[in-house]
Amino acid sequence: MYKVLVFAGTTEGYELCRFLSRSGVPVCACVATGYGGRLLEENKYLKVLAGRLDEEDMEGLLKQIRPELVLDATHPYAAQVTENIRRASGAVQIPYDRVLRDEGPHRGEAVYVESVEEAVEYLKSTEGNILLTTGSKELAKFMALPGYQERLFARVLSLPTVLETCRELGIEGKHLIGMQGPFSRELNEAMLRQLSCKYLVTKDSGKAGGFLEKIEAALACKVVPVIIGRPLKETGLSLGECKQMLAARFDISHAPQDSHGPHEPHVALVGIGMGSEGTLTVRGRQVIDEAELIIGAKRMVDAVRLPHHTTIYEYNSEKIVNYINNHPELDNIVIVLSGDVGFYSGAKKLLERLGEDIEVICGVSSVAYFMAKIGLSWDDARIVSAHGCECNLVSMIKRNKKVFAILGTESGVSELAQKLVYYHMEDVLLYVGENLSYENEKIFVKRASELTDYQGNALSVVCAVNEAAVPLPAVHGIADEAFQRGKAPMTKEEVRTVSLAKLRLSTDSICYDVGAGTGSVCVEMALRAHEGRVYAIEKKDEAVELLEANKRKFAVDNLEVIRGEAPAALEELPAPTHAFIGGSSGNLKEILQVLLDKNPYVKIVINCITLETVTEALQAVKDFGFTHSEIVQLSAARAKELGRYHMMMGENPIYIISCGNES
Repeated sequence: MYKVLVFAGTTEGYELCRFLSRSGVPVCACVATGYGGRLLEENKYLKVLAGRLDEEDMEGLLKQIRPELVLDATHPYAAQVTENIRRASGAVQIPYDRVLRDEGPHRGEAVYVESVEEAVEYLKSTEGNILLTTGSKELAKFMALPGYQERLFARVLSLPTVLETCRELGIEGKHLIGMQGPFSRELNEAMLRQLSCKYLVTKDSGKAGGFLEKIEAALACKVVPVIIGRPLKETGLSLGECKQMLAARFDISHAPQDSHGPHEPHVALVGIGMGSEGTLTVRGRQVIDEAELIIGAKRMVDAVRLPHHTTIYEYNSEKIVNYINNHPELDNIVIVLSGDVGFYSGAKKLLERLGEDIEVICGVSSVAYFMAKIGLSWDDARIVSAHGCECNLVSMIKRNKKVFAILGTESGVSELAQKLVYYHMEDVLLYVGENLSYENEKIFVKRASELTDYQGNALSVVCAVNEAAVPLPAVHGIADEAFQRGKAPMTKEEVRTVSLAKLRLSTDSICYDVGAGTGSVCVEMALRAHEGRVYAIEKKDEAVELLEANKRKFAVDNLEVIRGEAPAALEELPAPTHAFIGGSSGNLKEILQVLLDKNPYVKIVINCITLETVTEALQAVKDFGFTHSEIVQLSAARAKELGRYHMMMGENPIYIISCGNES
């Protein structure tokens, strides 16, 4: 017949009935009134019985339907009803569980009393209007309050019998408010302001009873909450614990079936802002308040959790999805993420695994918060995260007047400052923000030269302002005169331009410059592949010194100079996407073999001056069987002034061989 008998009449009771019925577990719900019955829709798994029962009636019902389990989800203040259910279940020897309503969070300044009588005694010593939200049953006790007819505003159910009782007690007209809840914070706030109330009297009816919304409204209006404690110190199961118990007892699997198809929990990804409650959006707060389960990193979960929440400290997306799939009893789940879900967030991976029917709620990002705090716009800023990933911040600061970065380490500021000083950018202003939105928030600005030894907080961001920023040229071809020169050979501007064009670099390319010489090619590589990495391989000491000098001059922090001879010097380097060979010391074939072993689809450009090198290169291209190759012979000449005439002076002709395999 019915496996579970639920004494409902509360939000928790209704939720348990819906959960069981949609899971295919036959359930009978007992509610005190017809109104309560209308909140539940009967189906083949759910039967609703309306009417008040005494202990004898309950015992008779239990004998009639013989359920496997009795759940008492009645109101926390219905002490006598709870005692009757417990006795009746014991008499018929049917297992009984009490489902407790979670206590609401007690925030701010409030007055706590044990009973209505205590509340009245406290209010006798006060002045000002009172909004009474405890219902009509104990309204008569407030008649002991001097001047109650003027001070008291009673909000009760809009039932004729209730309204008549209030009138008989002298509460009528504007002092009598007949309304059916639940009430939002905004409505509570408006009512408190409209009635010029100084006090709000409430029982701690928990989340489902709208307790939180009442307290938040009172605090917002600078109204003192007078909270009447619970009459019973009960033990039992929370709603979440009860659902878990039922899922295990009746083997309820994920996505249980009902007449409307498979049931899926409501899952929301919520950006919580910086971490303090003030940076959480109204919708985010609402969804979190309604949630049964909060999942996320410990710092974020602890920032928003309430007493009724079950919490899981986890940020691995795969583990989160597995947990949700293994807990079909959950209906409302929130995954909290720092800042905004669209700003360097874990939301992307979660959405890929959870599917499309997920509510995504934005938060306040660190960039929006911090830039507002320091009074700078961020629509013209380069925005990047250096937290947990490689990031060429120096290059960005060199090329952009404004760069915002998430750091994530205690030494992040000092390490950045040291690099800026090394690359001759010691005057760059660094705006630093730590523990944003928290009580220990710290925001300041100093030049890079003043922060080389600074040790800060890992929860930090920085905005670098470089008034001397030099934008990246739109095309290849830095003037030869811009490089520091020595005796080491240098690939000239015209040849360099064509060679790099043939390489077709991407911003995130991993590049080799073999036989780097002065460094003109690898510097331009590093400027173009500013999100990637460039390795300059050079065996001559003088050339290595020039490479380091040009690296520093052009502030290409993503360029690494490798002292050694190829191919041996290539062995420990990461696989390249592109390689330029300007000098091979007779090891061209061996170098090509290493490149192809690391990446069969690497794009290669070889510069040859001598015919012997051209012959060697063409034979190697043939031997390795590249799927495409191209040879360009480039002869360039530059004008030289001779008096009032210009004479063209030819440069050495260069053979540019490009080759690779189609991916």
